[in-house]
Amino acid sequence: MSSRKEIRSAEEMEQAVCEAGFLPFFRCGIPGFSIEERIAPEYWFSDEAEGAWEWKGPVIREGHCAYGKLYNKKAGYVSLEWLPDLMNYRRSRHYAKDEDTAALDDLVLQVIASEGSTTVKDLRRLLGFARGRGRRRAEDLVDGMEEAEKVSLEPILTRLMMETRVVIADFEYNIDRHGNRYGWGVARYTTPERLYGRMGAGCTAEESFGRIYRHLRGMFPDAPERKVLALIG
Repeated sequence: MSSRKEIRSAEEMEQAVCEAGFLPFFRCGIPGFSIEERIAPEYWFSDEAEGAWEWKGPVIREGHCAYGKLYNKKAGYVSLEWLPDLMNYRRSRHYAKDEDTAALDDLVLQVIASEGSTTVKDLRRLLGFARGRGRRRAEDLVDGMEEAEKVSLEPILTRLMMETRVVIADFEYNIDRHGNRYGWGVARYTTPERLYGRMGAGCTAEESFGRIYRHLRGMFPDAPERKVLALIG
């Protein structure tokens, strides 16, 4: 990568993403290719100052980077310059293991798209009213559950993010009586189209794969092939 300086602010974190195009949040098996490795240690976890975890929302809100579980089912960013190619390739793939799983994924995606954006809590509630929105198979899956809470949303949302059909729009926090945020941020999910507008790569999925592969290889010529391919997904 062109710069290896330590990240010490939300602005520098955003800059690192835009420079690299792709940047996992956590270690990914390619040395130095993650926010976790590039962040100044005092800004990774701190009780005294905001750091990488608190900067996730502000970086998303700047509108130059998309965020979600994009790399091996783990979190990371992609710049808007490279998002069309990533979407083009990932949406040509199938991450659901069977038709039932794909149908339920599609139902959840329909609800998110219909609402514009939603948290997991709201999504659980909305699924209780989702019957009839999707294909018959998806409807049967929801009807067959005693409660909407029994839907395991984490793997569904992970698959949708890996397919770049859903991204995280922001994080919401509890506020104490002094107006200070506390606790872990709650993710709000949306579609890339809703957040960034429609975008196209202007090429085939295979060509997008080639573009991404050459870009990553240019940054990390000595990285193991399997690590590079795993990141592309």
